[in-house]
Amino acid sequence: MSKPVVAVVGRPNVGKSTLFNVLAGERISIVQDTPGVTRDRIYADVNWLDVSFTLIDTGGIEPDSSDIILSQMREQAQIAIDTADVILFLTDVRQGLVDADSKVADMLRRSHKPVALVVNKVDSFEKYMSDVYEFYNLGIGDPIPISAASRLGIGDMLDEVIKHFPQREEEKEEDERPKIAIVGKPNVGKSSLINHLVGEERVIVSEIAGTTRDAIDTEISYQGREYVFIDTAGLRRKSKIKEELERFSIIRAVTAVERADVVIVMIDATEGVTEQDAKIAGIAHERGKGIIIAVNKWDAIEKNDKTIYKHTERIREILSFMPYAEILFISAKTGQRTKKLFDMVDVVLENNSMRVATGVLNEIMSEAVAMQQPPSDKGKRLKLYYITQVAVKPPTFVIFANDKKLMHFSYIRYLENRIREAFGFQGTSLKFFVRERKGE
Repeated sequence: MSKPVVAVVGRPNVGKSTLFNVLAGERISIVQDTPGVTRDRIYADVNWLDVSFTLIDTGGIEPDSSDIILSQMREQAQIAIDTADVILFLTDVRQGLVDADSKVADMLRRSHKPVALVVNKVDSFEKYMSDVYEFYNLGIGDPIPISAASRLGIGDMLDEVIKHFPQREEEKEEDERPKIAIVGKPNVGKSSLINHLVGEERVIVSEIAGTTRDAIDTEISYQGREYVFIDTAGLRRKSKIKEELERFSIIRAVTAVERADVVIVMIDATEGVTEQDAKIAGIAHERGKGIIIAVNKWDAIEKNDKTIYKHTERIREILSFMPYAEILFISAKTGQRTKKLFDMVDVVLENNSMRVATGVLNEIMSEAVAMQQPPSDKGKRLKLYYITQVAVKPPTFVIFANDKKLMHFSYIRYLENRIREAFGFQGTSLKFFVRERKGE
């Protein structure tokens, strides 16, 4: 089951980044008094009372004038409406109720999405409660008083947020069909690829970056098997600010990746792999999804016998954190190699769900240890006792050792390479955890 998504909306300086950091449990965003400085991580995994959700900071309002603030707040609210299961609308008790709050509240009300109205900077309930009541005028429910900086009222706010999540027992029967998210920068050809695979113009395709309005699910059958392709949307309007475009594509990627089994990261062959591609691919990698890198517009590249080698080398260099990812050079326009994606998706799905018997794993580990001694420090050598697989999607292993401080990441990488040599695991990350076992 995919995690619910909660998006934070609010004016500059109401405390969005402070609240985001408190909920994320670490200082992820940059917090300064200057509005518009949230430039760092914009999503985080949050857990409250054993309920997990993805928190998104829609951010990015530059306070040039009240008109621009309002138009950007509307853009921000629209992102939240399109992507979130619950919207957390943050206001400021010190600044009071302002016109921009009322106009955004109108949009949120019309969306029929659940909204938690939160009034921040209430450092003293006795002192500020009469001011909190003013926010009832927004007409989107009871205002929840909090102080993000002092961590007051956070629990009550989260209780209200998780009330709106679908209850597990009420959820529809889980759809067993493989879900494939297509992610990438705007205008890389995501919609064109889906149109080619489905054989009809299902998704609007245009030269203007961001003409796909919403994340669209498309059902496609291939050789008797059904797949659900998730196309991630671009911007509703072409943004003047490059960072906004990037922020939006990352938010879209987070919400699509959350639901997917396999992620196709599309790269524009005419531009080459970029830092923005690495950010988007990193989301899928962190979440342990199966990954295929589809290099699109391959028909538009002048080629010689070294072209594929050079492109592959560059991709492996920029995306060095995921050397396991499969790479396929395609053209969504001409259909070149697009059908191969289905075969690759099937292989990656199988690898992402593969289980290896404990006995076999321990044989591989014993051979690896015999070939390369584990590291030692100050006369104490790492001893590995046992390895077992504890989960799939992604395949996850626990290694029992005498001292986990001695387990250097390079030795874990060495063991991972031995396991991959034996079983392949193409297209999926592997996760390793080290546990200590004393007295052996």
